[in-house]
Amino acid sequence: MIAIASDHAGYPLKQVIIEHLKGQNVAFKDFGTDSEASCDYAIFAQRACNAVVSGECERAILCCGTGVGISIAANKVRGIRCVCCSDPYSAAMGRRHNDANALAMGARVVGTELGLMIVDSFLGASFEGERHARRVGQIMAIERGESLE
Repeated sequence: MIAIASDHAGYPLKQVIIEHLKGQNVAFKDFGTDSEASCDYAIFAQRACNAVVSGECERAILCCGTGVGISIAANKVRGIRCVCCSDPYSAAMGRRHNDANALAMGARVVGTELGLMIVDSFLGASFEGERHARRVGQIMAIERGESLE
């Protein structure tokens, strides 16, 4: 299951992504917001990312105006590796090399069609492991406050 969330600026793109996921029979859970009324992205990022960390959802897709703010908030949730992407290649490589479990996009940056291509690249890619697993382990060690040296 995919967790999906947005703030007011990302809401229109989130709705398009939801219809896209429905069309592909991909299970998802919407963690808000439910309108274009001004709201704070960190609340919705935390809700969706907590679902990923708890195991309720496999990955998260997050949208705000630029993707930047919601990705920063997402990355504050322990266990989340969120990539902010504006192209399909980065989304796929974020999965393959960084085991990213959350994707952030800017609705004002990518638009609808590119946004859907990014989603498909993120959901279609798998973590490659091997040398990348060591690097992801180092990222997680930093998150735990451990020194790498």
